[in-house]
Amino acid sequence: MPVRGGHVSVPARVPRQATGPRRVREWVPDGPLDLGLVLGPLRRGPGDPTFRATPDGSVWRTSLTPAGPGTLRVCAYGGGVRGEAWGPGAEWLLERLPELLGAADDPSAFVPRHRLLASARHRRPGLRLTRSGLVLESLIPSILEQKVTTDEAYRAWRLLVRKFGEPAPGPAPVRMYVMPAPRTWALIPSWEWHRAGVDNKRASTILRAVRVAARLEQAVGMEPGAARARLELVPGVGPWTSAETVQRSHGAADEVTVGDLHLPGIVGWALAGDRDADDAVMLELLEPYAGQRHRAARLILLSGRVPARRAPKMPRWDIGQL
Repeated sequence: MPVRGGHVSVPARVPRQATGPRRVREWVPDGPLDLGLVLGPLRRGPGDPTFRATPDGSVWRTSLTPAGPGTLRVCAYGGGVRGEAWGPGAEWLLERLPELLGAADDPSAFVPRHRLLASARHRRPGLRLTRSGLVLESLIPSILEQKVTTDEAYRAWRLLVRKFGEPAPGPAPVRMYVMPAPRTWALIPSWEWHRAGVDNKRASTILRAVRVAARLEQAVGMEPGAARARLELVPGVGPWTSAETVQRSHGAADEVTVGDLHLPGIVGWALAGDRDADDAVMLELLEPYAGQRHRAARLILLSGRVPARRAPKMPRWDIGQL
């Protein structure tokens, strides 16, 4: 799981209002809300050109919406949230702002049965599960993260979006871009994938996905299980990738990631002192949290209780240098 707990540091300050033509929406959540915790899983590394947390307490995101590209700035102040948006996708982004910030999530449905989980939830009252409402923007970077180090995946995402995406609408921070449209992904030459360090297997999976982009985006209206089944019809998209996608696109509280190199050992160590746990053991330990297993896994990651590393880090191979 590349994003360990999915937390981004967002300073608690009153931001200045951005200038320029924009649309604005104010929203008051019905409980505590931590922007860094809620939106953190949408960031693909510190250099993600589609995500930026700025010193004034704002979180900036770009998205390719059904209405077109858009830039969203979100900031919390007092007990409320202000969203500002620019570009053709501005109205679409603001209409779904509450769901993006976890309005469709129900944290009270989670009942901790382990002291560590109870403590983690107590220390993170602002944790809610985001629902982006967009599939490809989570699917493509998840494919890039298959079987490689996080640094390699983040670098590939950064290089490809900056080269083939378009500049973010509005007064976004410098070097922010909107991810490429499906047709643009499909036209990326093979040597550009190679330069970004993306092997043919992952590149081919992305190309197959963007050819059926409309069908995949329709999955956002399905239940998470059915959405995963549709995603996995694309050769190269397996359970790990589909889970990582619907966790973000659907706010799926129960879709725990299986097939991860580290997560079973982390969950096993936190809940049973078993650092050698596999997927079967992890799922057994998470069974008491059926319906909330992804939330339980996130709280474990946020607790910081992880086993000490026993083996060297996964080697990094930059195929762009070959």
